[in-house]
Amino acid sequence: MDASRQLQDRVALITGGGGGIGRAMATVFSENGARIVVTDARETGQGVADEVGGRFLLADISDPDETRELCRRAIELEGRVDILVNNAGLQHISPVEDFPDDEWSRLVQIMLIAPFQLTKHVVPGMKERGWGRIINMSSIHGLVASPFKSAYVAAKHGLIGLTRTVALEVGDHGVTVNAICPGYSNTALVRSQIGDQARTRGISEDDVLDKVMLEPAAIKRLVEPEEIARLALFLASDDARSITGAAMSIDAGWTAR
Repeated sequence: MDASRQLQDRVALITGGGGGIGRAMATVFSENGARIVVTDARETGQGVADEVGGRFLLADISDPDETRELCRRAIELEGRVDILVNNAGLQHISPVEDFPDDEWSRLVQIMLIAPFQLTKHVVPGMKERGWGRIINMSSIHGLVASPFKSAYVAAKHGLIGLTRTVALEVGDHGVTVNAICPGYSNTALVRSQIGDQARTRGISEDDVLDKVMLEPAAIKRLVEPEEIARLALFLASDDARSITGAAMSIDAGWTAR
């Protein structure tokens, strides 16, 4: 197969595909032959689907019922899901004592429970066909903690645990399950945190970027979404068929200390 079409006719379902890392993945996967189903809680996902010649499903995965229905609709549209990318996420910056209970639960639903639900529904078909890829978008905060992000850190740590457990369960069926752990990336989601972090920490926005986001890193820049998408492409390819249960950092050395 042409190396540039290494995902030819594979069906990829990408959550949070309306922008940032999800959009980059939809573009890179499409360029390599995949049929893309973009899902997002925002209508911007339709534009991404149009750009890559894919399909769009509007879904709010903070609702467990919508999450179950999303998987059914995706399989109904394309006949199967070969590659599941659990990418959707959001942030809430707050000290634990001030963190609203409902918002804490909402974040964990989106970033941990919904990936479990989607995994549960795509795994049987993957096992039956003897091929599948599940890529969970964790974070450096799946490996280490930072203050004021209790829900995000808890969900991302849990997602790595889910990754490793499912990898052990499905490895004999040609299905791999891996997590990607990006550092601070050049996305709207990360940029939107700067003001919140400045207010919570009592520092300037410039100091948030320089001292919170970049100072621990060996390479002093934000990670580009396209770099993360290329790592996901590798994990989805047959070249990575022996990689499973991994939590792969792409963080400019942020967690090397």
